Amino acid sequence: MHTQFFIPMKPPTTTHNAKQIHAYMKGGKPCAVLHDSPELKAVRSKLHSYLASYAPEKPIAAGHPVRLMVKWCFPADGRHAVGAWRTSKPDTDNLEKALKDEMTRLHFWHDDAQVCSEIVEKFWADICGVFVQVEELA
Repeated sequence: MHTQFFIPMKPPTTTHNAKQIHAYMKGGKPCAVLHDSPELKAVRSKLHSYLASYAPEKPIAAGHPVRLMVKWCFPADGRHAVGAWRTSKPDTDNLEKALKDEMTRLHFWHDDAQVCSEIVEKFWADICGVFVQVEELA
């Protein structure tokens, strides 16, 4: 399988790190559970709705290696040249987590552990969005 597409959208700046901690007592001992913040839930929902139309009819089979290339194109703000690398937050690994989680939910692959090759880039751009390429490797 090989697919690529561009999602015209303002890339999210809220990432996987946007968790809320809920602390409570259980049996007299303190416990804590991490939950997605409302902002992170909104990002996940947005990504899911954008990705859904590109979801394949069947996922790449379990055990088959996958290469994922993603180019995050953030809206140019006048302070940076169009096409210049974006060296500020959010970090690429945090951006990828929510994207890969939603791609797994939409059955692009069996498990995101199959993604064994990743190319992730962030740019400033006049047309903002996310370019995604998924390739099953031999």
